[in-house]
This record gives sequence, structure tokens and C-alpha cells, in this order.
Amino acid sequence: MKIVAAKKILKANDQIAEENRVRFNASGVYGVNIVGSPGCGKTTLLEALFAQLNGRLAPAVIEGDIAGSIDADRIDALGIPVVQINTEGACHLDASMIAAATDGLDYQAIDLLVIENVGNLVCTAGFDLGEHLRLVVLSVSEGDDKLVKYPAIFQRSHALVITKTDLLPHSNFNIERATSDMKRLAPDAPVFLVSALKGEGIPALADWLAARMKR
Repeated sequence: MKIVAAKKILKANDQIAEENRVRFNASGVYGVNIVGSPGCGKTTLLEALFAQLNGRLAPAVIEGDIAGSIDADRIDALGIPVVQINTEGACHLDASMIAAATDGLDYQAIDLLVIENVGNLVCTAGFDLGEHLRLVVLSVSEGDDKLVKYPAIFQRSHALVITKTDLLPHSNFNIERATSDMKRLAPDAPVFLVSALKGEGIPALADWLAARMKR
């Protein structure tokens, strides 16, 4: 019987992730890994962000899903280069998947690579993909207790985006609690309140992202 330690798997992933990052740096491409639960509004957030950043950045997207290409089709309809990864059961993307997916991208034509990870607050926390920035998305409809229940993904993210804020009047989501929990887990991470469908909060998030890229 062969036993493989999880640490070895993660170490191998981290090595490929660093190779991805070196490749991104050499090409002047900034990588953003977007994580969050299924249905939290990641793709809708991207659609709003790309509209706000139109003309300022040249994006491409890698879409991670267990099956289907619904989200990738939405990005493709915007005229943005997109690569679909179907994990066929895996609950997260890993660095080797990103390495394979980026082989089909023209690095000279893009400066922002957004990776929309598989919807999950657990497995996605442990896998570096080679990104420069990780955004965690939490929707009002999910509840404000997720930071306490799934601390690792929030602790390892550079910013929290709370989406679907137009639903706040119809929920008991506590913004102060969520913000306080994020400050405890990731003191330097800003919190953005966003209603992507209404465009609220999108300009501030877009400006912050553009500033991070310049840095």
C-alpha cells in the first residue's frame, strides 16, 4: 500500500503555482483568483467589473466548474477571451490546471487574468494557483456567519466583496459583524459592499483593483 502525504501534494502544487506566477510576471499579466460559494454572484460581479474597467484593462478569464460552460458563455458574450476548465468532480482548481489552460491564451494581448474558481469555501483555500491577488466573495443571501465557519478562505484572501447588498432590507445579514470578522482574520484586507446588478460599489472595487495592478 502506498501512502502519499497531503503536504507533498500541496508542495508540488506550490511549485507549479510559482512557475505560473513567474510566467505571468514575465508577460506583464496580473492574476486574480476569485473564490466563493456557488451562487454568490462571482460571474455577475465580473460582468459589472469588466464594464467598469472597459478601456482601462485588457482582461481574460479562466472559468472553473465541475461541469458545463454557462459562466464561460456569459464571459464570451462580452468579447473577452475565456478558457473553460471542467474539473469533472474536483471541488477546486489547482496550479497544474491553470498552467494547462493558459497555454491557449495570448499573453501579449492581456494584462489581467481573472480565474473564477469552482464554487467552494473549503477546498479553494489551500491551493495557490500562481495568482497575485485573491478575492473572496460572500453574498448577503448566504448569511454573515460564514467567516466564522470557514475562516481559512477569508484569512488567505486580500479583500472581501459582499455582494447582493440590494437584498439587505430583506435579510438579517449583519454588515458590522462580517466586517469585524474579516478585520480579525485579515486585518489589511478591505471590505467592499456591492450590488452588481445595480452597479453599486463597483467603481470603488474597480479603482482598487486597478491601483493594485499598478503597484
